[in-house]
Amino acid sequence: MALVIIWGMRLSLHVHLRNRGKPEDARYRAWRQEWGKNANVRAFLQVFLLQGLLLLVISLPITSVMIAGSSAFTLLDAAGLFIWTTGFLFEAIGDWQLLRFKKDPAQKGRIIKTGLWRYSRHPNYFGEVTLWWGIYLIALSSGASWPVIIGPVTITFLILKVSGIPMLEKKYEGNPEFEAYRRRTSAFFPLPPKA
Repeated sequence: MALVIIWGMRLSLHVHLRNRGKPEDARYRAWRQEWGKNANVRAFLQVFLLQGLLLLVISLPITSVMIAGSSAFTLLDAAGLFIWTTGFLFEAIGDWQLLRFKKDPAQKGRIIKTGLWRYSRHPNYFGEVTLWWGIYLIALSSGASWPVIIGPVTITFLILKVSGIPMLEKKYEGNPEFEAYRRRTSAFFPLPPKA
């Protein structure tokens, strides 16, 4: 639970600092206009209820650890903690590097290609997925059955195929700087850039 609290507090602070003073997310405004008089019902079902359901699925490893109670610290716990820490650092450092890059007026409209972003187009997403796999290993150590793997599999699928990388990269399609970056840099796993 402590790992999830640390992750959640850091992410909440990051999102707050990133969005403070900015207008509402344009996607939500567009949806309300598109949905018209059905906006409240659609928002409840499509935004809040769907996210709640996904949260339940993704958090299955945490739930299983909480149900199992305390157990002796094992090598699997150590491996899970190491993987969680690696993921947490990738997410936190990647977000921090991107925030600094975007605050620099000289970088307006440019693509970040330094720091962790030199090795992965989405080091923060890599970190997010990785830390959930670490939590899964900790859940296994506490006696969870293997089907709770659906939690990290779901977050991995969402980030790789649905709302993470595909949605973000779509807005950069056709940008020559991004296309060159895409050819050289791994989308997800940190790897040395291609020549």
